[in-house]
Amino acid sequence: MPVPCRPDAWVLLPALLLLSIGIVMVGSASIAVAEGQGASPYHYLFRHLVFITAGVTLALSLKVIPIAFLERISRPMLAMSVLLLLLVLIPGIGHTVNGSTRWIRLGFVNFQVVEAVKLMVIIYLAGYLSRKAQFVQSRFFDTLKPLIFAGLLSAILLIQPDMGSAAVITAIVAGMVWLAGAAWRHIFVLGMLTLPAFAFAAMEPYRLRRIVSFMDPWADPYASGFQLTQALIAVGRGELFGVGIGASIQKLFYLPEAHTDFIFAVLAEEFGLFGVVAVLVLFLLLVTRIMIIGIMAHRNDKPFAGFIAYGIGLWLGLQAVVSVGVNLGVLPTKGLTLPLISSGGSSMLMTLVAIGIVLRIKYEMDRDNVVYYRKKKPVPGAAE
Repeated sequence: MPVPCRPDAWVLLPALLLLSIGIVMVGSASIAVAEGQGASPYHYLFRHLVFITAGVTLALSLKVIPIAFLERISRPMLAMSVLLLLLVLIPGIGHTVNGSTRWIRLGFVNFQVVEAVKLMVIIYLAGYLSRKAQFVQSRFFDTLKPLIFAGLLSAILLIQPDMGSAAVITAIVAGMVWLAGAAWRHIFVLGMLTLPAFAFAAMEPYRLRRIVSFMDPWADPYASGFQLTQALIAVGRGELFGVGIGASIQKLFYLPEAHTDFIFAVLAEEFGLFGVVAVLVLFLLLVTRIMIIGIMAHRNDKPFAGFIAYGIGLWLGLQAVVSVGVNLGVLPTKGLTLPLISSGGSSMLMTLVAIGIVLRIKYEMDRDNVVYYRKKKPVPGAAE
């Protein structure tokens, strides 16, 4: 007899609302971009819908893939993630856009492999931490090994270059290790070892210019500070309730990457502070619920599933914070999409797959609990 288990509404509802907001904003922000490229006004919106459909289909397919299968394949994820990142550096396979080699061409679309690698890192590390949790809590070397892995991936990403994704992956790994109970002194030492590496990477001339312009974008508002000043103008124009859907001025060739990296600025202009707060609350609900599911999995003696949920929660939360921070001028400019909202096929696909995994984790827990209570329930008419 099948076990009746519904999808978790506290994950599903915020995710669907963010997807709906994303569809509206991509449709609004991309029209001018598409027309400027000589394409149909709805080119990017149609493309966005295609990737959402594909992502939802992949997420639904996870209904039949048990979390135990992901645990069995977690070890090879270490080598596969390294190979995938190296693949884009091979001439003829890697595809370069705006000076960065981050994509591989798959037929008529380009796939940004680091989006798949983020999920692969989480799966690998969840397997490692579920096996080594007691050692991570006490032994420095077992805490260090995941950071060495993150450092290797970061080094490859800096060659592409993609410092934003390198920072996100390092933060996810550090967060998962901390949640596994690593000693504070070990975390502190590793943090001190990591900071100089990222500081050295930030000394690249173009990255240094970004940092300088971030500190005072108005010093050169038509060159190095152009992106940030235009984003801040968009946010300021939104005031409390925005200028209305489709009425943004900044998206009309003033704000670069209006439908991807700076879509939150367009949202702030069209929906104002009300829209900004609504989106932040939805992300807070989604990430909080994912982390709660991770806690529930640990309490149900499913450490691998719990660590996967932690990793996915950290991924979505950190990337949302960085994307919003860049748009609001709180963080230096990084090429990171806003999960579930920005136009970006690779990011959308893998984000929806990640949410599908979280829903599968919750489904398995609900199923096991129902089966457990059915076994404990006394049979009617049985002898007392």
